[in-house]
Amino acid sequence: MSAFRIIANHADFIIINKAPGISVHKDDNESGLTMELSAALGIHVYLVHRLDKVTSGVMVFAKSADAAAEIADQFAKKTVKKFYIALSDKKPSKKQGLVKGDMIKARRGAWKLTKTNTSPAQTHFFSMSPSPGRRLFLLKPSTGKTHQLRVALKSIGAPVLGDAQYSGSPADRTYLHAWQLMFSFNENYYHFIAQPEWGRFFDCPEVEAQLKRWEQPASLKWPANNE
Repeated sequence: MSAFRIIANHADFIIINKAPGISVHKDDNESGLTMELSAALGIHVYLVHRLDKVTSGVMVFAKSADAAAEIADQFAKKTVKKFYIALSDKKPSKKQGLVKGDMIKARRGAWKLTKTNTSPAQTHFFSMSPSPGRRLFLLKPSTGKTHQLRVALKSIGAPVLGDAQYSGSPADRTYLHAWQLMFSFNENYYHFIAQPEWGRFFDCPEVEAQLKRWEQPASLKWPANNE
């Protein structure tokens, strides 16, 4: 399995679809995605945001320090729009809404959600059942906490399929995918989509049909932050 597929090659940045199971940094004996992409392009690329090792999907890498600073600043200011999809084989306690709360460290590198709201993680979501025993989620994080989406789905009783760290049922991969990314650069607006390419449970007509219905997620009527 290739570590990535190039979606768009801009003069100042590159957009890829990252495979699951790939670290963005050097990890033990693995070279890391940033190094592999730099080697493939023959140039140094700059990491401006991250995905968990288990997560696949759309990522942007800058080709210069100036471009990296501009794009990273948008991530820091939370003006970048990000949409994820996930699958679970558990029924959630609610089908759509907002998951909000502070996150604290738990055991073995995991995190957990609390009922406090000092600096809360916030995740809006919709869900539907593409087939019996499956729940497909569309997720919009408005914060970027470590493991935020995985913790959010566990908190509503529907851990991500394949996510052993958060009690997900065994599967061929962790079914969390960064689907769409929207940002501005040099006064131009960009919208990139990375369709899921890895995982047999993503590869079914019912999931594909629902993703087409969700294809413009920014235009959906999302729940308010004060829900």
